[in-house]
Amino acid sequence: MNAPVLPRRVTVLGSTGSVGMSTLDLFDQAGVEVEIVGLTAGRNVARLAEQALRWRPELAVIEDESRLPELRVRLQGSGVEAAAGAAAVADVAGGGAQWVMSAIVGFAGLAPTLAAARAGAVVALANKESLVCGGPGLLRTAKLAGGAVIPVDSEHSAIFQVFDARVTEQVSRLILTSSGGPFRTWSREQMAHATPEQAVAHPNFSMGAKISVDSASMMNKGLEIIEAAYLFSVPPERLDVLIHHQQIIHSMVEYADGSTLAQLGPPDMRAPIACAFAWPDRLAWPAPRLDLVASGPLTFENPDLDRFPALTLAKAALAEGGAAPGALNAANEIAVAAFLDRKIGFLDIAATVAETLERMTRSGDLVAGANGEALENAREIDAAARRVAAGVAAELASAR
Repeated sequence: MNAPVLPRRVTVLGSTGSVGMSTLDLFDQAGVEVEIVGLTAGRNVARLAEQALRWRPELAVIEDESRLPELRVRLQGSGVEAAAGAAAVADVAGGGAQWVMSAIVGFAGLAPTLAAARAGAVVALANKESLVCGGPGLLRTAKLAGGAVIPVDSEHSAIFQVFDARVTEQVSRLILTSSGGPFRTWSREQMAHATPEQAVAHPNFSMGAKISVDSASMMNKGLEIIEAAYLFSVPPERLDVLIHHQQIIHSMVEYADGSTLAQLGPPDMRAPIACAFAWPDRLAWPAPRLDLVASGPLTFENPDLDRFPALTLAKAALAEGGAAPGALNAANEIAVAAFLDRKIGFLDIAATVAETLERMTRSGDLVAGANGEALENAREIDAAARRVAAGVAAELASAR
């Protein structure tokens, strides 16, 4: 068997986060030879500098411009150029890499992801918010430029691996699995008193605070529903979620003939990263192997939509289309930040999102023409939703 032809010029956006670190660790574990074009981080100068000294990228970018002097000091004499700011992040994203890992959390990842897509790179998409806010236009941009978008979220990677795009009309359902998060068995009354520390304690993965809270509220699964609809051109009524707390089956595709195809594996983000890196080939690396006997019984349950209303909110936003998915994401980012700052309660996250969408609908801000495909339009919707959500969160905070 011939060795797979792998991309050589690589950029990792969000290299200091959990997915970014897993990407670089995979390169080490697999022993692949890559030329790193750029590494970017938000604020973690120490880790970015450590990575830059190890991988010697052409450019290391810190988004927080106040930290550029420290980065330059840490990289002095290394030959690695340092830069700072959101514009520099977008510049390096479109700076000639063949393969770009998009792992910046939140709406901030949209501009650099679009830059990579416009440059014709293969975009390994771990930033679901880029697609939620950018819409199908992001996928069209990549295709027209001769590149591609390959999902890295474990659920979408699982679907990607067993989805037959030649017979989309014969797909009955996409079934996304979820761990259920740390509050899977909690009552609404218990969740009302949940602390940020409890919310970020994910049962299977070590992730950043924002993503962990999204997992606890199941908003991450709501965003993934929207992402799946765009990636695989499947309508909302053919998208379902199952709680599968062992996270061995990462997602399933049900076909019209009754067959259901699933992708299985241990919960390790390096596996979907390896898939995105080598596709359509496979990358040999010392991956953890699945032992179905040791893993024990696999169990499934339907999500409780009363306890986890974020799923209903996301499906409604997807059905509404237009600016609604982008507004949903922006309101959620504001609400999660307020919760982590202990200004609102855990259940107030979904309440903030719901009220934000309701107010924007009444005011006419969620108009059909605002399709979220243009970056400037997406920014306008994001800013408007953040203003409304901040007001809603302040009202909820004052009522506590």
